[in-house]
Amino acid sequence: MEIIKMVITGGPCAGKSTAMSRIQNTLANMGYKALFIGETATELITGGVAPWTCGTNAQYQSFQMKLQIEKEKIFEQAALTMNADKVLIICDRGVMDNKAYMQKEEFEHVLKEINANEVELRDGYDAVFHLVTAAKGAEQFYTTINNTARTETPEQAILIDDKIISAWTGHPHFRVIDNSYDFETKIRKLITEILGFLGEPEPLEIERKYLIEYPDLRMLENMDNCEKVEIIQTYLHSPEQNQQIRLRQRGFDGHYVYFQTIKKDITPVKRIEIENRLTKDEYLKLLMSADTSKRQIRKNRYCLTYKNQYFEIDVFPFWKDKALMEIELSDEDSPIVFPDFIKIIREVTTESEYKNSSLAQQII
Repeated sequence: MEIIKMVITGGPCAGKSTAMSRIQNTLANMGYKALFIGETATELITGGVAPWTCGTNAQYQSFQMKLQIEKEKIFEQAALTMNADKVLIICDRGVMDNKAYMQKEEFEHVLKEINANEVELRDGYDAVFHLVTAAKGAEQFYTTINNTARTETPEQAILIDDKIISAWTGHPHFRVIDNSYDFETKIRKLITEILGFLGEPEPLEIERKYLIEYPDLRMLENMDNCEKVEIIQTYLHSPEQNQQIRLRQRGFDGHYVYFQTIKKDITPVKRIEIENRLTKDEYLKLLMSADTSKRQIRKNRYCLTYKNQYFEIDVFPFWKDKALMEIELSDEDSPIVFPDFIKIIREVTTESEYKNSSLAQQII
């Protein structure tokens, strides 16, 4: 059985409740077994457990994170008992949402209290989809009437929305859906993104890659909307000419998660991508099948959320004057707004020498 766990999150009054209903109907019609975990904060606050009723905000956030983690464990255990090949667990907000409501010191204290680390909490979900608050770009529709646990002003909603995006930045599959279109189109775009992640009708990846001047790393590391991730990438032998099989260890500060990815090119921009999460033991076992003609690639990836787009900047130890920047798109013709502090040399999407597999052969 394959269990996929994803998060639908967003700022206050972003459309999550409507989205959940639509997602449920869409997946049911497609034959998926979908389980939904309700918003933990709403359960607690409407039940009388809130930041303003507990001793401290940190204590409340600790209670909420513990409950969220336990709920997800129960749903995962229940999924294993079901007669289904593929089960989707869809969380109305995930455990990292709590980070947006805490100071850095509070968050670090809570992590120690619950004996957890940020990498495993954030990357323990297979995908995260963020709906932007109506207070950003659809102000006339912002309201707190439909949720008694919501008390934010539009200005507070915008601030929280930004903090939630920052909290999830660094996740390997994070998408932001904004209010640049009407609400119905916004929900349809969310469903399209979810189906694309699930590989419906097929598991496609549409990506553009750019050669950039070496970025200001100190600036990136000090940005709230940027997260550094350490990556070790190993290539395995592939039975097909235009197919790549790679292993990836990603994380930070000694905490890592592991993936196997199979990619098959369709066009220079579009490819089929199938990704599976691995345990550490599975990862170490598969390393024995490494393609010894290619070296391991070690790089630091800076995941950057900019104007509701998700950029990945890869900095390699063997380059001191340049780096690579990628963006994954839902459509080949999607417009891109580049960060004004990144200097682009040129697009290299179709240049094979800038593929990681080619770089692995060039490393000395």
